[in-house]
Amino acid sequence: MRLFTSALANDQQEGSLVIMPRLPLPPSPRPPSHRAAEATPTSPRKPAAAKPRAVSARAWQRMLSGRRLDLLDPSALDIEIEDIAHGLARVARWNGQTSGAHIFSVAQHSLLVEALARARVPRLDRTRRLAVLLHDAPEYVIGDMISPFKGVIGDAYKAVERRLLAAIHRRFGLPIHSAPELEKLIKIADREAAYLEATRLAGFGAAEARRFFGRPPVISAAIEHDYLKPWPAETAQARYLERFRKLAEESASPSRRDHRPL
Repeated sequence: MRLFTSALANDQQEGSLVIMPRLPLPPSPRPPSHRAAEATPTSPRKPAAAKPRAVSARAWQRMLSGRRLDLLDPSALDIEIEDIAHGLARVARWNGQTSGAHIFSVAQHSLLVEALARARVPRLDRTRRLAVLLHDAPEYVIGDMISPFKGVIGDAYKAVERRLLAAIHRRFGLPIHSAPELEKLIKIADREAAYLEATRLAGFGAAEARRFFGRPPVISAAIEHDYLKPWPAETAQARYLERFRKLAEESASPSRRDHRPL
């Protein structure tokens, strides 16, 4: 799997982190001399309150791999699939409001979306399947936010999400911008997954879910049984990593790469 590193070498330097400088502290006031105190019968002046120190800004996240990812200016060199899998397996869909002993994680959701996309387009090549699997990968550092709240926050969240996804695609040799037909397929499979999760796990009735997420998808019994029961975090992490490695290895192999269109 080819790592695109051109124009990224400078990101390896520690100086790439943007940190606000500390403001200098004001000089300590000198105590008045005895002579000045004798000449001034008025009450002693209160010393000026010291200005608070400026707090250094931190826009990076420390990863368990040891990487330090700048969230505002992410470098592909600081992204590791192990960090992504670990984080997504511990980020809850639906703000954790799902039934079961475990959260329904973004890692499990991503695997469900990839399975639904594959069922909808059986001839989908492995590189595009990898893009589907990684469609929510930025949430390993910024978390999963329910759609209504994303709309309230507006473009700021989406801008950070787009920059992170671009860096993730660059890290794993995918096009920075997916083809429009692939974007459409991801949205369809994502909405189908949302309908299934809403009705099976999040307490939505069928009519309510249909109003928000569209028609219910037709799925196999295998998808119903395998993907719609929340897994422990360790299982979600392991299965996400396993699927990623399978798709990445097959996508990188010229003899096994499938160039067929959507």
